[in-house]
Amino acid sequence: QLQLVESGGGLVQAGGSLRLSCVASGRTFNSYPMGWFRQAPGKEREFVACINWSGGVTKYADSVKGRFTISRDNAKNTVYLQMNSLKPEDTAVYSCAAKYVRWGSSTYVAEGEYDNWGQGTQVTVSS
Repeated sequence: QLQLVESGGGLVQAGGSLRLSCVASGRTFNSYPMGWFRQAPGKEREFVACINWSGGVTKYADSVKGRFTISRDNAKNTVYLQMNSLKPEDTAVYSCAAKYVRWGSSTYVAEGEYDNWGQGTQVTVSS
């Protein structure tokens, strides 16, 4: 079983930046596609960004395109989410997820396609 632990959340003013990290342990992280999702209070969890096993393919939700960047460092078993130009509507719990497809060249945007999830980290953007 892969363990995923997110960090880097916090309180930031609108227009600010945060970098989230998701550190994996327990299985071969570097062969799995990964994703970031978020859930705001009273709302469904939604897709934010995803990345294939090598980092060469990424996808973003329209709401974050141009502001957020997903990346990974397989040597460090870590996937990142750099968030710039943050808005109050970005406030949510952000979770990373792993898809158990080794050397998966595809990316996955649906929550149900992922096999393992972290506990999440809170991001709060004040206006």
